Amino acid sequence: MKLAVVLLCLGCVAWAQAPAQRRAILSPEVNKDCTVTFRLRAPNAKAVTVNREGAKPLPMTKDESGVWTVTTEALEPDYYGYTFNVDGVAMLDPGNSSFKPNLLNVSSQLHVPGPSTLPWELNGVPHGVVEHHFYKSGVVGDQRDYFVYTPPGYDARGKQKYPVLYLLHGMSDDASAWVESGKANVILDNLIAQHKAKPMIVVMPLGYGTPEVVDRAKRAAGGVTSGGNRNQELFRDSLFQEVIPQVEKAYRVRTDRTSRAITGLSMGAGESQFIGLNAIDKFAYIGAFSGSGGRDPDTRYPKLDSSVNSRLKVLWIASGTDDPGLAAIRGFRDWLKGKGIKVTEIETPGAHTWLVWRRNLANFTPLLFQ
Repeated sequence: MKLAVVLLCLGCVAWAQAPAQRRAILSPEVNKDCTVTFRLRAPNAKAVTVNREGAKPLPMTKDESGVWTVTTEALEPDYYGYTFNVDGVAMLDPGNSSFKPNLLNVSSQLHVPGPSTLPWELNGVPHGVVEHHFYKSGVVGDQRDYFVYTPPGYDARGKQKYPVLYLLHGMSDDASAWVESGKANVILDNLIAQHKAKPMIVVMPLGYGTPEVVDRAKRAAGGVTSGGNRNQELFRDSLFQEVIPQVEKAYRVRTDRTSRAITGLSMGAGESQFIGLNAIDKFAYIGAFSGSGGRDPDTRYPKLDSSVNSRLKVLWIASGTDDPGLAAIRGFRDWLKGKGIKVTEIETPGAHTWLVWRRNLANFTPLLFQ
């Protein structure tokens, strides 16, 4: 025991006497002017960049101690995913314990704080609860999960029942994405407290009908695509046969179509349109953030016509103006309008990023269940 203590003390002394380049560095550092300084110790690296969500790679400069540094321009208050690229290899920021979970590409996460009026900022308002559920899917054949947000004041033993939003993630995300990266629970807390959105339950399921699309080994071997139509169809079956029945059994939810909404981002946007527009008997509110309804809409939506206008409360299709899929999204909206279907078209600044999708959610949810 004494020997261990001596060794520990010697280690502490050695660390205290170590040269400056071995000591901890601060990264990221959010400055008062909303610029951000990134630092990385990599004395043997030849080139290092910061790859930030929604921005071009930013070259870093190495000092005499081997620490690479760069300071950004002033950033808009928000959450940003980023990685370091060291001689062509992506890596997390070792100085940052906050990260964005992802099944294929995990990244560090940076928060530039903003005013309390921003919907994703934590405020002193009543908070809902997020619960995590697991189940064996007989449809897909794997173990999977989903998250459920219940609003402030929800009482499982009470009499009040709530409408439900089914909120879908994008390709490579896991079921936690809308909580961890999208801050959906914080956004709902704030909007409900401000009486901008109705109290609702939000269900966030794992969105893969073909899980091999996010299997690293199979992707490395080649031949794995996005899953396409089969991915959507099997996910739909799991949603209808497994997730919705479980939610409606475990939670106090209203089950009529005017009390159900579905929306999602990217892959989840395509799923929400395919599922919702083919099941108007189940959903009266449909949204899509940065995703089109598919390449062959005449085949994918064989019964869709202007008669849905009298039954749909909201059909809301949004995209960032710099999204690489914007042309396809516009094309699908034009196809819908050609069928005489009313669409709310939303285009805002931004690319294919969470900076767009958080704002989409904050603008879409106040339209629901009014």
